[in-house]
Amino acid sequence: MADNKKMVEAITSRDEDFAKWYTDIVKKAELVDYSSVKGCMVFRPYGYAIWENIQADMDRRFKETGVENVYMPMFIPESLLQKEKDHVEGFAPECAWVTIGGQEKLNERLCVRPTSETLFCEHYKKVIETYRDLPKLYNQWCSVVRWEKTTRPFLRNSEFLWQEGHTMHETAEEAQEETLRMLKVYEDFYRDTLAIPAVVGKKTEKEKFAGAEATYTIEPMMHNGVALQGGTSHYFGDGFAKNFDIKFQGRDNKLHYPHQTSWGASTRMIGAIIMVHGDDDGLILPPKVSPVQVAIIPIAMHKKGVLEKAGELKERLQKQFRVKLDDSDHAPGWKFSEYEMKGVPVRVEIGPKDIENGQCVIVRRDTREKIFTPLENLEETVKKTLEEIHNDMYDRALKNMQEKTHVATTYEQFVELGKEQGGFIKAMWCGDSECEEKLKEVTGGVKSRCIPFEEEHLADTCVCCQKKAKHMVYWGKQY
Repeated sequence: MADNKKMVEAITSRDEDFAKWYTDIVKKAELVDYSSVKGCMVFRPYGYAIWENIQADMDRRFKETGVENVYMPMFIPESLLQKEKDHVEGFAPECAWVTIGGQEKLNERLCVRPTSETLFCEHYKKVIETYRDLPKLYNQWCSVVRWEKTTRPFLRNSEFLWQEGHTMHETAEEAQEETLRMLKVYEDFYRDTLAIPAVVGKKTEKEKFAGAEATYTIEPMMHNGVALQGGTSHYFGDGFAKNFDIKFQGRDNKLHYPHQTSWGASTRMIGAIIMVHGDDDGLILPPKVSPVQVAIIPIAMHKKGVLEKAGELKERLQKQFRVKLDDSDHAPGWKFSEYEMKGVPVRVEIGPKDIENGQCVIVRRDTREKIFTPLENLEETVKKTLEEIHNDMYDRALKNMQEKTHVATTYEQFVELGKEQGGFIKAMWCGDSECEEKLKEVTGGVKSRCIPFEEEHLADTCVCCQKKAKHMVYWGKQY
């Protein structure tokens, strides 16, 4: 057990130093490695396997709504980017530029895509002619580059993986429906696949996406009370279409501009999984995205029949689950610690006495509960246990979010909560961005997260200026 103890001690306590704890898990669970370029990660196989499972689940959900996958170029000519003024201004500080190709200076700078609205618009102008060509429901899985000053694996990267959907519609109503439909896809995915609850709503004018008419967001809370923007969906109206001169012949035989949406989520979802569910022993992965759902550990495998029985269990279980049989020469205690570190939801232990009794031991990663189950009931018990793990993980995350959500009806309450408590603050707001700036400044970074779809009436006046309130807003610090 010495190896076991040594491995666990390598992780800083979550309550002692949350940032260090997070970095320790990222490294020790072998999710990524740092590269020679600041903010660019090497995805190790285990980390990339989590992303592949996320991608497969989300991609299925997208396609069920009629979305098709495409791929756009990595480079955007500066002249193309300049066609949407608000959009380019919003991304200008983070853009990376290519100025030399081979040994020749380029006639025009090329931006390494920070996002692809302009590329999609250039393409849509060529392929949309009449209302019969609409809607266009496209998505791409790719990497983008945003030159972040402060970087952290999965959360803030100079290059990161994501999906970005870009759709065109005949009417404003259809585009607005699509915007909210895709936001609901994100909300369902976080709840049903990642076991993560979230606040969902509309961004304020100040916080909306550059070039959008409206931005909607999903905001999960991390264990330490800090919010993470988990995914956004934007309604662009016909602004991009006008700037790129995209027109279609309508049902009335007149020319019209299509209405556009954009929506995206990234590998920061893996960061959310770590910070919502993890503990001082490492990852706790939601069963639906865990690369290994069941780790089989033979006990005293040098004894006759143990390894063979473990192999039989693997053959049975891998028909329904992602399974790994660890027949390495590490001690069982080391293996227990290893799979706890990597967050494998279920561990199955099988030894000579278990075989003699016709049973095995199932151990839950999240609670460490041991379940002695007859071998003939193994598949059924594992399935039930994985379902219970998912539900319990969600309930714990929801409880954490509820306990760290506070109400402020006065300026003094808001400032105290913002400085001392952390978490979400529910408070009324007048709609003035100056109040947003003031509250952010006096609390050291508390920002508006979103206006929820179902607003509560907490007071008649704005928590900052005492003028008549227009909205209830969720506020909080963010990664």
